[in-house]
Amino acid sequence: MTHYPVPDAYQAWCWEQGSSALSLVPRSVSRPMLQPDEVLVRNHVVGLNPVDWKALGARLAPWAPGHVPGVDGVGIVVATGRAVDDEWLGRRVAYHQSLMRPGSYAEYTPVRRRALIGIPRTLDFETAASVPCPALTASLALAKLPSRAGAGLLIAGAGGGVGNYLVQLAVARGFSLTAMCHERHWMRLRSMGVQDCVRGPLPSGVALPDALEKRFHAVIDCVSADHAAALVPALKANGHIVCIQNRLTEWPDPPFTRCLSVHEVALGGLHEYGDDADWHDLTTTGHRLMACLAEQALVPENTIIREFSDLPTLLNDLEHRQFSGKALIRVSSVEEA
Repeated sequence: MTHYPVPDAYQAWCWEQGSSALSLVPRSVSRPMLQPDEVLVRNHVVGLNPVDWKALGARLAPWAPGHVPGVDGVGIVVATGRAVDDEWLGRRVAYHQSLMRPGSYAEYTPVRRRALIGIPRTLDFETAASVPCPALTASLALAKLPSRAGAGLLIAGAGGGVGNYLVQLAVARGFSLTAMCHERHWMRLRSMGVQDCVRGPLPSGVALPDALEKRFHAVIDCVSADHAAALVPALKANGHIVCIQNRLTEWPDPPFTRCLSVHEVALGGLHEYGDDADWHDLTTTGHRLMACLAEQALVPENTIIREFSDLPTLLNDLEHRQFSGKALIRVSSVEEA
């Protein structure tokens, strides 16, 4: 293993028990022994995501006490395993980490080489940290849909982080886009190319408005499984529905009616079921998205940045919707990194 100077121990936020972000505990953790295909990233900025608070309390993963959570981070490669080319040393990278591996809520994180996304020199760490989970999820969701210029696409929850990238990427692919979200997002989304905006999400138990029935080639739902089911009447024959938050528990239509295709998106699934070719595709997509942001061809979310000591509080605020924007944690300064 080749490396820059790395301390024998460093600071991290650890899960011990409970489902509250406020229960995370600061700990000194030992520097890991890298596997041959791993690098050690000195984190500069951490991106907070809904999956981070949803995983607390072993709701999504069977953690042992002392586990370091966090899936998104950016920083500098400071050490490499013996199977990783030394050219990675000193590189600016972003990554999406498995829920079951030591996470980004730490000064350092061990990451498999295949999960690294290079960051252009002209893109700041803060913007880069806002990319992996929401932007890659958006890209995977759109990859489920066949391209057809002018086809109608309804995005529910378009005002959120994933929606921000979904809208821009879908417009670039030529979809005729309708956004379902709170009115406060409409002006911004229309400036990105959305053709129509409707109020949403639908209240529980409220049927889809008649004006939206049988209008769309595809629906992407960023709200919930129940909400996705309520949007099925919006689809035309041979349509597609993509679920980002959970999945449909039952097939939505009787056989031989709309003949729908039903899709789910789970970025974390690649950690267990993806091979190197899948990761190459994903990280290539990630680098392309970073380049688009650096060139101002994509618009990032507005960011909320706090210090490392504020991580549990900001994650708790994210869970309880206390702000609008992308939550980021500054771990170290550029000079330190």
